[in-house]
Amino acid sequence: MRHLRRIACLLSICLYTGAALAQNTGTLLVANQKDRTLSLINTGTAKQVAVPEERVTGHEVATSPDGRTAYVPIYGNAGVGHAGTDGQEMLVIDVPSHKVIGTVDFGHPVRPHKPVYDAKRNVLYVTTELDNTVTAIDPRTLKVLYTIPTGAIESHMLAISHDDKLGYTANVSPGSVSVLDLSTHKNVAVIPVATHVQRISISNDDKLVFTSDSSSPRLAVIDAKEKKVKTWIDLPAKGYGSAPTPDGRSLVLALPGAAKVAIIDLADFTIAKTIDVPKFPQEVLVRPDGKVAYVSCNSSHQVAAIDLSNWTVTLLEAGEGADGLAWAKAR
Repeated sequence: MRHLRRIACLLSICLYTGAALAQNTGTLLVANQKDRTLSLINTGTAKQVAVPEERVTGHEVATSPDGRTAYVPIYGNAGVGHAGTDGQEMLVIDVPSHKVIGTVDFGHPVRPHKPVYDAKRNVLYVTTELDNTVTAIDPRTLKVLYTIPTGAIESHMLAISHDDKLGYTANVSPGSVSVLDLSTHKNVAVIPVATHVQRISISNDDKLVFTSDSSSPRLAVIDAKEKKVKTWIDLPAKGYGSAPTPDGRSLVLALPGAAKVAIIDLADFTIAKTIDVPKFPQEVLVRPDGKVAYVSCNSSHQVAAIDLSNWTVTLLEAGEGADGLAWAKAR
């Protein structure tokens, strides 16, 4: 059956007639939880190279602005809030050579999870969950610069505003979102949202923050200025990862239980359409040119590439337990 799935995937790539996937080739990076690898996928040819992590599972990945370096925190072997191993390292991978070239050691178990590169400050932020902080790393020396308290446990995911002023963490079991001042390194607010939340993203104008209620099929829309929930969007299934399109008109949202992706119209907060994808879609990354949304599909060793001009789906092979995504532009 797995052999047949792979053949079907290859056929879908060969038969694909749209131009969007080839118009802006680069490298799609996929953190694969189950086989402990990082997939480097050439999006022009769909060729995959898998880099062994040689550690316990990493869930997320970020790239440097020049696309030459990838950062993979080694979280552990359990889900957030569950007992298991506690990672304390982050791997540094050279993208062109596909080799691990360094590590960041946090000094003690912290379950490092979501890395985000702040190009303005040349700082790499990483959620350090067991310390209830976000840790800032110097990407040149790979040393810890400082930490920012989140004021909550299980600060699992992080997004930073496009003006680089604020960071937002999704705090899973507390069901809240922390607001961090990236200049003063302080926690300025903790916004109550629901009993349980997952994933986080920000609108292109930095006015809205989105997080999914993981106990109910609805999406919270947070007013960033007022620091409170502005409205709720009812969903056909529980939501997960999301990302806005570069034109600011839509939000692409994964619906894991339904094996679908919802396209939300941000003008009126309604669902414009849903798109079928393989089982358990996780994270969403919209390519910088705004033409393709990549959605990792955790149970199918695949990434769904959605052409945003005509909503057609092409499947790219990744690894087992595909999760975190990052993009490296072609050089």
